[in-house]
Amino acid sequence: MTDFEKARALLHEFKGNSYLFGTDVLPKVGQAVAAKGKNAALVRGTFSGSDDYVEIISDSLAEAGVNLVAEIKGARPNCPREDMFRIADSLREIEADVVISFGGGSTIDAVKAAEVLRTLDGDIDAYFGMGHVTKALHDKGKSLTAHIAIQTVASSAAHLTKYSNITEVSTGQKKLIVDDAIVPALAVFDYDVTYSTPRDLTADGALDGISHSLEVLYGAVGKPYYEKIEEIAGNCIRLAVSYLPRAIGNPEDKEAREALCLATDLGGYSIMIGGTNGGHLSSFSLVDILPHGRACAIMNPYYTVFFAPAIERPLRVIGKIYQQAELIEADIESLKGRDLGVAVAKGMFELARRISYPTRLSDVDGFSGQHIDRALAAAKNPQLKMKLQNMPVPLTVEMIDDYMGPILEAARDGNLALIKNVK
Repeated sequence: MTDFEKARALLHEFKGNSYLFGTDVLPKVGQAVAAKGKNAALVRGTFSGSDDYVEIISDSLAEAGVNLVAEIKGARPNCPREDMFRIADSLREIEADVVISFGGGSTIDAVKAAEVLRTLDGDIDAYFGMGHVTKALHDKGKSLTAHIAIQTVASSAAHLTKYSNITEVSTGQKKLIVDDAIVPALAVFDYDVTYSTPRDLTADGALDGISHSLEVLYGAVGKPYYEKIEEIAGNCIRLAVSYLPRAIGNPEDKEAREALCLATDLGGYSIMIGGTNGGHLSSFSLVDILPHGRACAIMNPYYTVFFAPAIERPLRVIGKIYQQAELIEADIESLKGRDLGVAVAKGMFELARRISYPTRLSDVDGFSGQHIDRALAAAKNPQLKMKLQNMPVPLTVEMIDDYMGPILEAARDGNLALIKNVK
């Protein structure tokens, strides 16, 4: 079985009939939506070429007898709270029994959170963290309107997951709703839409998918689901690492585009089994200067060295993938502990260099010491406690300054030697 065949099989295993994916699937959306409702609101992205795709969706809905009652502008990158509030207000003004999101992760995440507010009201801050939406729905005897999520970018896999990332622009801090209740009722991803994805977004998206699988794999050591995650994550990372340089070099390479779509979807499968940790936690405090996937990609090599003594098995899996891609020259089998982590981190750096990607925070426009202070403060926020708990080397609040501080300083300078391992 090829990596492509394996990926498709895993996605069918994951979502069954609730996921419509592949090439030329957008014209089939209408029938899928009709099974969920007859009056639809469409929250849509406005990227170049999006009008043509929206026309396909609209025609498909009409043919299936679905009435499109509203068309609402989607969210800006990183899903600012203000955009989510605007979408929630728009949804309150209409009668829709199904909501369709069409866009990247920010628009899909905005619709997830907006529908929570439309149904439950209250303060959005009350729903950040794990399981608060489900509890509120139960307590109030309510349910969310069916959400059909149509993905347009190989990246966050927001169309498949229980996560909604929302950004407070004034503070530059991202927060997270994690709840099974917000998983879209149906997901759709037409790979044809990704062929025109710009170079930077292609790279950011693929590396976001790698980060999902990588971080979950690190945190799965010793857990009963480790074997399954190793299968999913290994397939995700192998596809992304192997085909990302091809997609960057030739944006019209359809095989490479499909590989990145499959890989990032497997990243979504990963985060529905386990949770992300260090890289994502720190990325939430870099939202004002970096796209999410890029922030995770910069941070993960440094967390890899910090976690290394506790994650030798996944490091060998990942190391072999990077070695096969000619990104690592060291003998992975002969290395242990921190040395193994350093070798894998250097392989990640080499991939970044080959796609002209930054490897340290000091190379990012707008970066300052305030970002380190913000990241350390955010790590102590109880609403993000899940990220600390998911770490293969768990940190208490009292340990954050002593251990996460040097990780961030290492990422600032590009100096792995600054990282301290927990004894």
